[in-house]
Amino acid sequence: MRLDYFQLIDRITGLDVGERTITVEAQVPQTSTVFEGHFPGYPLMPGVLLIETMAQTSGWLLIALLKFERMPFLAAVKEAKMRDFVTPGELLTVQAKIAHDGSGFAMTETKISAGGKLKCNATLTFRHTAFPNAELRGHMEAMAKRIGFPEQAMTHE
Repeated sequence: MRLDYFQLIDRITGLDVGERTITVEAQVPQTSTVFEGHFPGYPLMPGVLLIETMAQTSGWLLIALLKFERMPFLAAVKEAKMRDFVTPGELLTVQAKIAHDGSGFAMTETKISAGGKLKCNATLTFRHTAFPNAELRGHMEAMAKRIGFPEQAMTHE
């Protein structure tokens, strides 16, 4: 995780396009300026960053299903529940599955766990559109390689 750049996914550990599921890992850093203010003496991963982690995980699933031809953008957060604290140094497992897809929108059910314990979950809605420019597409291709996005899922035929 690189909190300062909003790069919250470290690696894809499982992607099943047929089942429409993804699993990723994200290592919460031991130190970050985020923890200096949230909270002094009791550092906790902010809930908004946990939601963003679930959104990025879902986004990679959608990019795979859309054959890397469209970019998903978070449109709504529903039923987000913070169930337990996430602290510096924890290894997070993030899972997402498609709940609904159609008409330029998709919904995912997603959750984060650490050490086998559920930390949070949410239902997220995305709008997906053609990549707005080559710069964003290039950035996403570079990120995909960094996190282990399957090479065959990057080719659009």
